[in-house]
Amino acid sequence: MKQYYSLSLLMLVLLLSGQARAQQQSFTLDQCIDYALKNSVSVQNAVLDQQIADAKVKETIGIGLPQISGSASIVHNPKLQRFFTTYTGPDGFLGDLSSVPGIQDGDVIAARNFFQLQSSGGASMSVNQLIFNGSYLVGLQASSVYKELAVKTGNQTKEQIIQQVMKAYYGVLINKERIELFANNIARVDSLLGNTKALNQNGFAEAIDVDRIQVTLNNLLAERNKFLNLNELGIELLKFQMNYPMDQPLQVVGNISEVQVDTNLEHYKEGWDYKLRPDYQVLDANRRLQALNVKNQKAAYMPSLNAFATLGASTQSPKVGGLFTTNSKIEDTGTLGPDKWYSYSQLGVSLTVPIFSGMQRHYRLQQEKIALQKVDNGFKSLKNGIDLEIKQASLIFENAIQTLQTQRSNMDLAIRVAQVTKIKYEQGVGSNIEVIDAENSLRQAQTNFYSAMFDAMVAKIDLDKAYGKLLPMITDNTN
Repeated sequence: MKQYYSLSLLMLVLLLSGQARAQQQSFTLDQCIDYALKNSVSVQNAVLDQQIADAKVKETIGIGLPQISGSASIVHNPKLQRFFTTYTGPDGFLGDLSSVPGIQDGDVIAARNFFQLQSSGGASMSVNQLIFNGSYLVGLQASSVYKELAVKTGNQTKEQIIQQVMKAYYGVLINKERIELFANNIARVDSLLGNTKALNQNGFAEAIDVDRIQVTLNNLLAERNKFLNLNELGIELLKFQMNYPMDQPLQVVGNISEVQVDTNLEHYKEGWDYKLRPDYQVLDANRRLQALNVKNQKAAYMPSLNAFATLGASTQSPKVGGLFTTNSKIEDTGTLGPDKWYSYSQLGVSLTVPIFSGMQRHYRLQQEKIALQKVDNGFKSLKNGIDLEIKQASLIFENAIQTLQTQRSNMDLAIRVAQVTKIKYEQGVGSNIEVIDAENSLRQAQTNFYSAMFDAMVAKIDLDKAYGKLLPMITDNTN
C-alpha cells in the first residue's frame, strides 16, 4: 500500500511538472518581450557593458583616495663594488699611503667599500594622497556620463530587440488566424462537395461538377499543408529573436482581434521631441563625453598637487643571518650584528607645473575640438534622418491602413458573394463554376486581408520606433 501511494505521488509530481513546463511554453506578447529582454545575447552584453561602466566609475573615484603601498627587501652582495676616489696625501680621507710604491697625489684609488656591508634589509610603507588635479576632476564628471552612455546604448539595443520580437510575434499570430481560416474554408468546400455528390447521385448534378469541387478541395488541402510548414518558420524566427531554445516547442497566446491599431497620427505629435529617440540619447551622451575630453585637455595645463609620506626601517650586516639577530656575535667573523632596525620617515608635498610640452598639448586640444565639431554635425545628420524616417513611417502606415480597410471590405463582399452563389447553386439556379470562382475569390480576398493586416501592424511598429514610442514599452517590461 505504501509503495502504491509513493508511486501515485511520483506520478502526480511528474504530471504537475509536465503541466508547468507546458504552461511555460505559452507566451503572450508581453511575455515574449520580457523573455527576450532577459535572454537575448545582445541585451546580456549591454548589461555587461553597464557593469563595466559602473566598475569604471568606481575605478576613477578610487584615484582620489589615498594610495598606500608597502615594500620589503633583503639583499646580499657576495662581492661589493669598489669605492673610487683620488689620493690627496697623508692627510686625506684614506690616510697615509706613502708606503704604496709609486703613489702620488691625484692618483685614482679603488678602495674596499667600507660604507656598506654585504647584507642589507629594508621595509617601508608609502602613502600618496592626491590633493588637486584638474584631469581627475574632469574624469569624475566623465565617468558618470560614461555610465549613462552604457545605459542609453543598452536601451537602444533593447529597442531593436522589442521591434524584432513584435514583428515576429504578430507574424505568428496572423498565421494562427489563417490556419483557422483554412479549416473553415476546407469545411465549407467539403460540405459543398458532399452536397454535390448527393445531387449527382440523384441526377441533379453532373460528375464534372463533383470533380471541379474535388479539385478545389485538394488545392485547399495542399495549400494548407504548405502554409503549415511555412508557419513553422515563423515560430522558429520568433524563437530566434527571443533567444529561446530552438529544440523546444513554443506556443503563442493571443488573438489578432485583440490587437488595437491607433490610426490617429496626431497622438504621436503631442509632446514629440528628438530626445525620445534612444539613438539621439546615445549621441547626446557621446557629445557630453567629447566636451569633457576638450575640458580634460585644458585641465592638462593646470598644476597638480600631491602629498606623500614614507615610513620605513633598514639595517645592514656582513651576513644575511645578522639581519635577524640583535647584539649577537657572528661566528665566522667575530663581529657583532646590528643592535636593531633603524627607522626613518619622510613627509612632503609635490607640486607639478606644466611649462612646455613641445606644443603637444595644444594640438591634442585642437584634435578634441575638431572631434566635438564632428559630433555636432552628427546631430544635424541624425535629426534629418529622424525627420525622414518619421515621414516615411507615417506615409507607409497611412497607406497600410487604407489598404487594410479596402481588403476588409473586399473580404466582406467576397464572403457574401460566396454565400449567395452557394445558395443559388444548391437551389439549381447557379452553376458549379460560379461557386468555384466565388470560393477562389474569397480565399484570395482573405489572404490579401491578412497580408494587409500584417503590413499594418509592421507599419505601426516602425511608426512607434520612429517617434521613440517603443522605449516606454521597454521600460515597463524591464521594471
